[in-house]
Amino acid sequence: MPARLDHTIVRSRDRFAGARFLTELMAAPEPKPFGPFASVPLEGGVTLDYIDDPSPEIASQHLAFLVSEEEFDQILGRIEERGLPYWADPHHHQPQEINHLHKGRGVYIDDPDGHSIEFLTHTYVTD
Repeated sequence: MPARLDHTIVRSRDRFAGARFLTELMAAPEPKPFGPFASVPLEGGVTLDYIDDPSPEIASQHLAFLVSEEEFDQILGRIEERGLPYWADPHHHQPQEINHLHKGRGVYIDDPDGHSIEFLTHTYVTD
């Protein structure tokens, strides 16, 4: 049986602020405290566990979320309602645009800690 991701840790200056930024965009439930973490449950039992990191520099991570077309529209709407910058590409060369790659749509946004969050409607894995 192949391994299945159970959880991953996301470093943050404020674990609940970082976790809430994500859950608010996705209209997901409030993050739950779990030991030193602010835990964000995802589909399939996977959790993102945000932890406080006092380091002046937090290494950026890339977190990609596969969402439905309807969810994508809702998330993009929340991003635009808040006036947040977003990009069609991970290198920030196409501001305030979305992409239409891999038979779907995608958008990138940076969270308050500089993590690159991607929402896409079709996986990059080839059919």
